[in-house]
Amino acid sequence: MSAESPDFYAFEDLLEPAEIEIRDRVRAFGEKEVLPRINEYWERAEFPFELIPLLAETGVVGGTIEGYGCPGMSNMAAGLVAAELARADGSIGTFNGVHSFLAMQSIALLGDEEQRERFLPPMARLEKLGAFGLTEPAHGSDAVGLETSARRDGDAFVLNGAKKWIGNGSIADFVIIWARGEDGAVGGYVVEKGTPGFEATVMTGKTALRAVWQAEITLTDVRVPAENKLANCHSFKDVSQVLDRTRYTVAWRALGLATAAYELALAHALQREQFGQPIAGFQLVQDKLARMLAEITSMQLMCWRLSKLADEGRMTAAMASLAKMNHAAKARSIVADARDILGGDGILIDHHVARHFADMEAVFTFEGTDSVQALIVGRAITGLSAISGRKPEKR
Repeated sequence: MSAESPDFYAFEDLLEPAEIEIRDRVRAFGEKEVLPRINEYWERAEFPFELIPLLAETGVVGGTIEGYGCPGMSNMAAGLVAAELARADGSIGTFNGVHSFLAMQSIALLGDEEQRERFLPPMARLEKLGAFGLTEPAHGSDAVGLETSARRDGDAFVLNGAKKWIGNGSIADFVIIWARGEDGAVGGYVVEKGTPGFEATVMTGKTALRAVWQAEITLTDVRVPAENKLANCHSFKDVSQVLDRTRYTVAWRALGLATAAYELALAHALQREQFGQPIAGFQLVQDKLARMLAEITSMQLMCWRLSKLADEGRMTAAMASLAKMNHAAKARSIVADARDILGGDGILIDHHVARHFADMEAVFTFEGTDSVQALIVGRAITGLSAISGRKPEKR
């Protein structure tokens, strides 16, 4: 991997010195600590626990959250962190995305002060790990239809139901389970590790993001203390706040994967000789590289603008969806071209591109599929909803 990322339009000039410092700190972590280790974990489908304390040392866990031991960085810096972690490895980027953005942001946005003080500091130090339990076996894109239930029983809530595709779900100390209360409204419940009736099973057979664990979770009469119900979550709209705040980082992660694939393809093309010259000298390869660079440059500028709008409090859900939709599709194409340029080496994980190629398939789908993102944007530009057959939204 080259020392410098592609910067054809002087993108770095748009960044603040503090943001560049954070980016470079995470880049150094990725190149020094992640890249030498990750392929073996990915191939064995094992989570690299040894990287957790090293990630904590970077000081970026908790992202934009202010206080409670979190860095309180700008949305721009948080995006750069997401890109650099993904540039090293999609699984590590996903682990931090679930922990810092989904789990920790849920507590920061929807918890009360006591809950924030209790849960966030150890999570910021990565002494306690978090997970976000929303998706269910029968409810992915239509997560609003979740069926996991919560009923009040004295000084506790009793949860019953099932969840699927829950990143970190089998290793987390705090799993936020979203469940529908007796009044029909969706609430968030922090289930602590070891709670009776909570069972998490690691999903196997994945062809993408193999070095991060997703879990299938069953909840059988799980008793959660009343003080663990997120105090400021009253409906699914509140859950959507968290998703809207984190989706823009997925666009940055797609950019990170695309950047890594481009860098690797360029380095390979300059080194690999066929027919008496480096393959970088052939027209077909140069055409691919030029188009890859064009897409990466446009993705950089779109990410920059989106994060600026987020820092100004002007980013909308549709804006985040537009970036995720665009970047996931473009990154998917870029990693495919990179795999092609590497030829046979492109399917060997030693060269990293194969891992990025496989991982991009997951990024293309999670936190909203391509089609769902398009419908969110479509609703914003037409004023008409094409989602759920225009049925009334559940709370």
